[in-house]
Amino acid sequence: MAVVSGGTTLIDNGALDAGVSTGSLILLSTQTASASATIDFTSGIDSTYDSYVFKFINCHPATNDVNFQFNLSTDGGSNYNVTKTTTRFTALHSEADSPHASLQYESTRDLSQSTADKILLNGVGNGSDESCSGELILYNPSSTTFVKHFMARAVENRSDDTAEDAYGAGYANTTSAINGVRFKFGSGNIDDGIIKMYGVA
Repeated sequence: MAVVSGGTTLIDNGALDAGVSTGSLILLSTQTASASATIDFTSGIDSTYDSYVFKFINCHPATNDVNFQFNLSTDGGSNYNVTKTTTRFTALHSEADSPHASLQYESTRDLSQSTADKILLNGVGNGSDESCSGELILYNPSSTTFVKHFMARAVENRSDDTAEDAYGAGYANTTSAINGVRFKFGSGNIDDGIIKMYGVA
């Protein structure tokens, strides 16, 4: 055996010790929307992994010009009302090249000690070619010592024919374990789309 930079252990053939994290994504669950009010993940979020990644793919709203958002639960999905403090900024560019061509911090889309849903994208269109995609990373949700950090990056084609690249981050201000995550549109159903949950090994 040998130890390399950072204390990583190699076994004799040069491979990583089995106990060393590789950063691999382990698919835990896949849910497909079909006129669904919400998509909830209420199992598999535990101390097995230090972080979880949720990838949402072509989520299409039934209602035009609505926000795509998420919230968290500490009671297995009975309530989605965890207190959060968040921040958000976006880059915008319209098909017409104006008026939207900007990089901006969106103070109206952030939260300050609020239990409201956290907006990932705003104004998602319901046209036949419109949807939103992206990912949310939730760090150490089972900790009972620290608050729970999260980061998101997502993209959409908005109802006003604008491409939006959105960055969001923040923390759930609770030392209770997070064991549920809900995705939804601000109004109407998720007409179509896939959301996958991964553990980071």
